[in-house]
Amino acid sequence: MAKKSVDNRQSSPTRPKGPKIKVAASASVSKNQAKTERESLSSVRNSVVFLAAVAVAYTLYLVLSGQMGEFLLSLGGVQKRWVLAGVLVYVVYYVLGVSAYVVAVVTDKESPVGIRDLMSVEASGIFFSNLTPNGTGGTPAQVFRLTRAGLSVGGAGALQYTRFIVYEAGEGIFAALMLLLRYDYFVGTYGNVFVIGALLFGFKIIEVAGLVAVCLFPKLAIAVGNTGLSLLRRLGFVKRYDHWHEVVNTQILEFSTGFKAASTNLGGMLLTTCITLVQLGCLYALPFFVLNAFGKEADLLTCLACGSMLELLTSAIPLPGGTGGAEGGFAFLFGGMFGSEIAAGYVIWRMLEYFLPILAAVPLLGLRSYGNGTLHVRWQRTKRRLRRFANRGLDRLRWGTKGSGKGGGGSADVGQAHAGEIRIPMGHKKGRR
Repeated sequence: MAKKSVDNRQSSPTRPKGPKIKVAASASVSKNQAKTERESLSSVRNSVVFLAAVAVAYTLYLVLSGQMGEFLLSLGGVQKRWVLAGVLVYVVYYVLGVSAYVVAVVTDKESPVGIRDLMSVEASGIFFSNLTPNGTGGTPAQVFRLTRAGLSVGGAGALQYTRFIVYEAGEGIFAALMLLLRYDYFVGTYGNVFVIGALLFGFKIIEVAGLVAVCLFPKLAIAVGNTGLSLLRRLGFVKRYDHWHEVVNTQILEFSTGFKAASTNLGGMLLTTCITLVQLGCLYALPFFVLNAFGKEADLLTCLACGSMLELLTSAIPLPGGTGGAEGGFAFLFGGMFGSEIAAGYVIWRMLEYFLPILAAVPLLGLRSYGNGTLHVRWQRTKRRLRRFANRGLDRLRWGTKGSGKGGGGSADVGQAHAGEIRIPMGHKKGRR
């Protein structure tokens, strides 16, 4: 991973002190990052207004089309236990997202990032990705929070973009598996329209391949980036040339260095990929719980396959939350499963995977870790405690087995212990043995 700074925050006086760590000057939040954060917040405000307008338009459509009564009747029959189960599955999705960051950070002896920092990073990804077009605000917001935790700009970018690549690769791998396992279902149910899903999968593979190429061949990427940047400048499309020139010539190299360092830990990368696949499975399985909430028969594998295709379609729409693609894709992929209750099913699904996560992420955005050592130090401390606990258990098992042998071994030990005692009658002097 790229060179990181470390944190100079003091441990709490009521807790054991961790190693004294200092923050390098490069770790402070730059003006460009602060500006990017403000731009993301401005985009979020515009997105909230846009989504409110969409909700009003959707309500008017139900009223004018005469479907409002049926819609409310469908919502009234929802089984709340299945909705609650869907909420818990999304909580697991969030926990797995934090765990993927932990795997990347826990092996770094100098990283100052703590668990609460990573909880904030994952929450900011959910919040800003959902409220900005194509999720463009998620990654800058996460980098910003990593720098607040004490990482340098390059170190934060390397960690975040490595995680981003693994997540994008996970989406491609998951979609490929679903295409293989449910190919007959897709072709038989959707016919030639299935080609659109295959194209979306192809675009995802090209995207991941491009990101990996940037990491593996940074000098070529920098040369191509500078050429394109100069061309765009001459055409008048680039207003902040100095900023983008710095990004191309500095951060690409740092990003590449960080990715190469992370990829040397092959076991960690494979573990992160497995965690990501399970995490995506939790997200794609939400329609399964919604179908059961409406009393519909649902096949989990089919729901995972359709959920994967729906996510690819939603992410391709350049509007907050994939508005337009989410509604149309859900109606197309799940219309036959929900029947006349498709509108109510969409509302419950959208609530589980979009609106509730946004609201739940808000109080988590400000979480920060203060002292008590780095994740690496705390993990080593935990391993030592577990080792001591395991050794005590083995000792108890060993001594207990020795004292419970055949022929009353336990009582024999006690008898031998008493035989070693010297009993002196009253009135006699003590003598030597």
